[in-house]
Amino acid sequence: MSDDRLRYAVAACQVDQPNPEDRSQIGRNTARMLEMIDMAVEGYAPFCDVKLLAFPEFGHAAPIYPTTQGLRAKLTVPIPNEHTEKYVAKARQLGVYIQTATFLEEDPKWPGKVFNTTCLIGPEGILSKYRKVNPWIPWEVHSSPHDLPGYDEELFPVARTPIGNIGVAICYDWMFPEPLRQLTANGAEILIRVSAYMDPWGATEPMDWWTVVNRCRALENTAYVVAANQGAALSRYAPFSWPGGSMVVDFDGRLLAQADPGPGEKIVVTTIDVASLRHERARRRGHDMRSHLRTEAYPLYSRTVFPPGTHPSGAGQTVDDNEAAMTLARKRWPGQD
Repeated sequence: MSDDRLRYAVAACQVDQPNPEDRSQIGRNTARMLEMIDMAVEGYAPFCDVKLLAFPEFGHAAPIYPTTQGLRAKLTVPIPNEHTEKYVAKARQLGVYIQTATFLEEDPKWPGKVFNTTCLIGPEGILSKYRKVNPWIPWEVHSSPHDLPGYDEELFPVARTPIGNIGVAICYDWMFPEPLRQLTANGAEILIRVSAYMDPWGATEPMDWWTVVNRCRALENTAYVVAANQGAALSRYAPFSWPGGSMVVDFDGRLLAQADPGPGEKIVVTTIDVASLRHERARRRGHDMRSHLRTEAYPLYSRTVFPPGTHPSGAGQTVDDNEAAMTLARKRWPGQD
């Protein structure tokens, strides 16, 4: 494989669209994101070859109903679906890889459950499917695969592609170092953040969590970060305003490119070099946190905090269920002993 194939441009794309109230309206959002893919690839063609594009959480639909029953009645879709088929066709047409905005997914293997799911799609088809492991509780009532008894699929899949090894985690997942560490342990070189991160924890002072966390996860894992944030105005995705600020960070935590913070559709493009990343990972002795990790030093990880198996298969999920699980988790935290 030549180094030229590993040096290319990425596009973090943020959206500002009405929030669908039922699944018949999802196609409108999909159509616009397909147009944005064309804009990024064709518009930047004189300057660089865009090969990887990422979109935000809730780009297809947000969990606007307070129960899983409401989401299943109005907004859930299976995967694959008519929308993923269109992304596959676009990926083949342009020779690109697309990290989709999230879907509210319903899988007959897990009756009564709803997952918040993003797919990595390339010319080959759907390459990986990631289900959010850390929902933003108590408000999000879609399920974490961690919480389901008997869940046997990989929680943190990594797709090995001609343009590098790609892993993804969704929004609140990034507030925990562990998901990104595990993706890196599973081989990820590019970490994609598909996010709907709201004010005041967004892209501006005094609580610029968005930038701080993206840069920290990049440097602590020696990995590129491509972070696409929701850019919807308050009137479109109430009750929150969404600050955008989509960005790309290199493996030393350097901010390579960022959209100006604030709502609105924006595309931020910059070049990354996976061959350089591989060189640094192989060469470094200092600041190689991956090889310096003393796993046995942390007895916290030998015990359960947030309990798995909280929500039995076939049962719905409510905000009250989330509150009860959190109450139990707080009692299990070691500092409460």
